[in-house]
Amino acid sequence: MPSHNTAEEQQAARRRAASRGATHTLHRPVLHIPLTERLSALAAAAPEVVGPDDPTDIYGDGVVATLESEVARLLGKEDAAFFPTGTMAQQVALRCWAGRTGNATVALHPKAHPELHEGGAFSAVSGLRTVHPTGEPRLPTADEVRDFEEPFGTLMLELPLRDAGFVLPEWEELAEVVAAARERDAVVHFDGARLWECTPHFGRGLAEIAGLADSVYVSFYKSLEGLSGAALAGPRTLVEEARVWRHRYGGQLFQQFPTAVSALLGLRNTLPRLPEYVAHARVVAEALRDGFTAAGVPWSRVHPERPHTHQFQVWLPYAPDVLSQAGLEQAEETGTLLFGRWFPDGPPGLSVTEVTVTEAGLKWTADDVRAAVAEFVRRIPR
Repeated sequence: MPSHNTAEEQQAARRRAASRGATHTLHRPVLHIPLTERLSALAAAAPEVVGPDDPTDIYGDGVVATLESEVARLLGKEDAAFFPTGTMAQQVALRCWAGRTGNATVALHPKAHPELHEGGAFSAVSGLRTVHPTGEPRLPTADEVRDFEEPFGTLMLELPLRDAGFVLPEWEELAEVVAAARERDAVVHFDGARLWECTPHFGRGLAEIAGLADSVYVSFYKSLEGLSGAALAGPRTLVEEARVWRHRYGGQLFQQFPTAVSALLGLRNTLPRLPEYVAHARVVAEALRDGFTAAGVPWSRVHPERPHTHQFQVWLPYAPDVLSQAGLEQAEETGTLLFGRWFPDGPPGLSVTEVTVTEAGLKWTADDVRAAVAEFVRRIPR
């Protein structure tokens, strides 16, 4: 019988223990909070968003309906529907638009989440076909959308484009891209899993940003740190149809009140703090660049140079296992967790990691970051 305690599992356990034990970290993932502790915290905080006599929910009423109304209000849309996953929400949205436009082709980026992380579900499950107006590590330009060689029914824009470095266009560029799609009689759908933190970059409120699109999907567990779940917001007739398809896809769950409560708490407590996280991420990014230079690293890249959100990429010219081990040892030995896991990407010899700055990271000064970089680099065999 094979051992259930593989080297990979042991390494994962070390990473979890290091994250839990870190006294100095830029981001403390809720995933590493013990189950009973997280449930207790949810129960203790619930009175902030629900009353003592409020019902739970049955098939989407009660607190789930309250959450849907709040999302629709925040995004300036007529209606919103709760979904257990973003994968389901977007498939339903795009198949509904395909039925209305008569065109099942979706234009999106090759690094968009459905293309990389959903097992080809658009075509395998929903009969959709995808095309790519650009292969550049950014969202398409208006000219690329306008001049694309074949018709499409929906333009899907992931804001921010996570796998390209959490990148966003400028506001004027985004408006021009949307206008170019409409010139082609296409509808526009925003994959807004991380839309919540886009307001500082665009200098616009959520409703104005969402107002550019015909429909928007948002996540409750990424930036808002809810238990799970998503919502699809848009015209009332589209959302009503989406609820029918939600049932057909198996998403009409009997009760979802813990998830809905956690989402409402995220909207109440975390959403207002995201601009602060974005601002401090820019301080951290600059200090990382300075730290790598001072430590004598032959090449490094922080991308974007000025982060568009509170998340960004860091690139270094070493093997990913070497960098992951250096970060783990630093956390175990000093209590400072600067970087998580690293992954190969791009040309051979380069590795990338993602940096997230949340409440825990607000305590870091630029000097703290530079000192942590020096300690991290010291552990890289060179």
